[in-house]
Amino acid sequence: MELLVLVLLVLFVFLIVGLLTGNLFYVVKQQHAVIIERLGKFHRIVGAGFHAKIPFVDRKAATVSLRTMKNGFNIDVKTEDNVTIGLEISAQYHVSYETGATPQQSGVYKSYYMLQQPVAQMRDFITDALRSSIPVYTLDEVFAKKDDIAKDVNATVSEQMAAYGFTLVSTLITKIALPAEVEDSMNQINAAQRTKAAAQDLAEADRIRRVTEAQAEAEAMEKSGEGIANQRKAIAAGISDSLATIQETGVSAAEANQLFMFTQWTEMMGEFAKAGKASTVVLPSDFTQTAGMFDQMVAAGAAGRDATVPPERPQQ
Repeated sequence: MELLVLVLLVLFVFLIVGLLTGNLFYVVKQQHAVIIERLGKFHRIVGAGFHAKIPFVDRKAATVSLRTMKNGFNIDVKTEDNVTIGLEISAQYHVSYETGATPQQSGVYKSYYMLQQPVAQMRDFITDALRSSIPVYTLDEVFAKKDDIAKDVNATVSEQMAAYGFTLVSTLITKIALPAEVEDSMNQINAAQRTKAAAQDLAEADRIRRVTEAQAEAEAMEKSGEGIANQRKAIAAGISDSLATIQETGVSAAEANQLFMFTQWTEMMGEFAKAGKASTVVLPSDFTQTAGMFDQMVAAGAAGRDATVPPERPQQ
């Protein structure tokens, strides 16, 4: 009986001391877990809510956040074409939500007890995976396949970190930094390619313009030829009608032709006077004399053509 009273008295004292020191009741926030140790040994894991513990016997060993966290770091790697590049890496991770068959198999237990510096270890795993995978790609392939590389690295490191109670959500390559001389060379190459493409576009545009102009000119000449042909047909029809009308007055065909030629000749000379700078045009008194002038012009043209043709040598 006295022992029971003594035990109750001790418990009462612990209760009073716990209330006074705030070491009896505690609250765990949302998305957090608290590891409780009893006399230095793991006892249990408690989740969010209001809890109590035995003062001076139980203690909160650690408060583990279950929220997703981010860790960023830079590493230098070398590509297959021997270019050293700097990568900015962003890793998102959180403590595994798995509870396991026993508390010792849960993600919270592993994340606290198995690694002294789990974040630094995860960083080393990612660095090692990247330095193993990047050297099989050229510089251009790294830019083109950086998302695929990051996914492969994330899958590899996730398996390694799962043993330590962490889930690697994603690994991102946020930036690829190049040496200054390599970046300048790439910019020059890109500028040369753009200049070449622009020159090709200008040449193609000029070709299209020339072809279009040639087609338009050919169509214009075709239409002009059709107009001239129609004009000559109309002139011939007009001459025929005029001759027929003149002959109806009793004039002979020879006289009608001579009259018509004289009329055409005077109109031509009038147009010549209008087109030239001379203000006075002198015409022969006899229209028939112009026939000799026309014959001389025709003979001169024929003589010029004959002069260009070499004479045939007599056959031996």
